[in-house]
Amino acid sequence: MNKQSFLYRAYDLYADGFRHMTLGKKLWAIIIIKLFIIFAVLKLFFFPDFLSTHAEKGGKADYVATEILNQ
Repeated sequence: MNKQSFLYRAYDLYADGFRHMTLGKKLWAIIIIKLFIIFAVLKLFFFPDFLSTHAEKGGKADYVATEILNQ
């Protein structure tokens, strides 16, 4: 890749910035851990699979259609 192109300079800017981080690496680790907790752990406890408990096997689309039409 040409070293004068915009993409190369943008990549080099971010790569150099992440390479020389000290406190930032710890902050990014904290952010990633928090996102994992939000999307993985909380989903298990607060968003159960409603359709698997209420719809018959293979009939999820029919269950949703009848529930929408009955509203």
